[in-house]
Amino acid sequence: MALINISNLTYCYEGSYDNIFENVSFSIDSNWKLGFVGRNGKGKTTFLNLLLGKYSYQGVISTSMVFDYFPYEISEENMQKCCSEFYEELKADSQLWKIICELEKLALSAEVLYRPFSSLSYGERTKVMLAILFSGENDFLLIDEPTNHLDEEARECVKAYLQRKQGFILVSHDRDLLDSCIDHILVLNRHSIEVQNGNFSSWWENKSRKDAFSKAENEKHKKEIEKLKKASDQSRVWANQNEKTKIGFDPVKDHDRSIGTRAYIGAKTKKMQSRVKQIEKRISREIEEKEGLLQDIEAPVDLKIMPQKYHKEILISAKQYKFSYEETKESQRKEILSDFDFELRQGERVFLHGQNGCGKSTFLKSILAHGGWKEQKGVLEEGRLSVGSGLVISYIDQDTSFLKGSIKDFCKYRNLDQALFCAILRQLDIERVQFLKPMEEYSEGQKKKVLIASSLLQPAHLYIWDEPLNYIDVFSKMQMEKLILTYQPTMLVVEHDVRFREKIATRVVEISK
Repeated sequence: MALINISNLTYCYEGSYDNIFENVSFSIDSNWKLGFVGRNGKGKTTFLNLLLGKYSYQGVISTSMVFDYFPYEISEENMQKCCSEFYEELKADSQLWKIICELEKLALSAEVLYRPFSSLSYGERTKVMLAILFSGENDFLLIDEPTNHLDEEARECVKAYLQRKQGFILVSHDRDLLDSCIDHILVLNRHSIEVQNGNFSSWWENKSRKDAFSKAENEKHKKEIEKLKKASDQSRVWANQNEKTKIGFDPVKDHDRSIGTRAYIGAKTKKMQSRVKQIEKRISREIEEKEGLLQDIEAPVDLKIMPQKYHKEILISAKQYKFSYEETKESQRKEILSDFDFELRQGERVFLHGQNGCGKSTFLKSILAHGGWKEQKGVLEEGRLSVGSGLVISYIDQDTSFLKGSIKDFCKYRNLDQALFCAILRQLDIERVQFLKPMEEYSEGQKKKVLIASSLLQPAHLYIWDEPLNYIDVFSKMQMEKLILTYQPTMLVVEHDVRFREKIATRVVEISK
């Protein structure tokens, strides 16, 4: 057992006005299975890079541990090689037999090590890199979002694998994975950092209680401050009125007054003024106690969506539909989807479920092509696929690599109201300072939020979302769940987050590979 001590850590990006971390101090045990949670852009990956020594910082990070990071960066040259040829470049102390042993625990054959890395699926690449990561000894491992782009079967496999390991930090927005694999949690709150024993659900339960207490205390202080202010104002009025009676009285009306009473009136006024000062001190104390109570409250703004009603009950239908990829020089014709029958009705939220590579995303793109979006190249179709005439579709692509340039240019290209678009980004917790940056500098989670905001601004009959929640933080996922359950748009979704699907889907359609 060893400790990783962080003391007075301060860091900000070059050219930025705001610190990502400011005088942060906490400790981590090297035996922990530590979940790492925070909103997009709060600095989770940055903190891992600070542990790896990639950036200069103020403060102290002291430990005897050696760190290793997932995912490994694979060069273009190595993408064309077999992993057996370059695994030592990724982890110097790894041995092939150990990697093979770890692959067995991940239910993957060793033959993947002898295939070009570029030919492996997302799931296979993830498992190979995890096997290399855990093939060393005594390293403290930094695992950054290992389940993005993985189907449910692969996620379950990775989850079972990590349950048997220890000595790592796991950055993830998958609530199911966090609950299953961690025994401690490190949370980047809005204005503080906390470390707790337990998993995500236990932390969220504690946080909900703490937030409820903070809100109640805040209300109590507000009422007390209001009451004290009224008392202060009344005492001040009385003191001023009393002071005015010291000089200049009418001997007829005030027959009981004399010059000798001035001292008594002065003393009485002084006493009232003293009471005002005491009340003002109490007000200051109440305000001081109230400050900070709500600084870490997670109260996401309610989002809005503008679903339109279509004039027919059935929006999309497929009968004996099949498609295959065209034959190329590199590969033969490959049938993906076969004899598929499908209907999407008004008001349904249908989730397509199946392994990576079974054709879910291609089917969504086929619908877009039939709906007049753009031609889908390299795909041969048979059977019948019909999309309602005049059907307006709002689409989120799982790919974010095309997002480049400024927010202004993006809004102009998509014909969006820039002010409204930026307002939605703020509601999704993207800081205003990000609006000045080119989108290629955004984190993957922030890029996803750009696509979500764009979709929410488009009135549509149907919302087709392809893995919309990859890299999206837990709090924004909850925000999206509330939005969809409130407005109940018609949706066709591919998403592997189990909790999200359980809450949102009205129907799940299985697609076999």
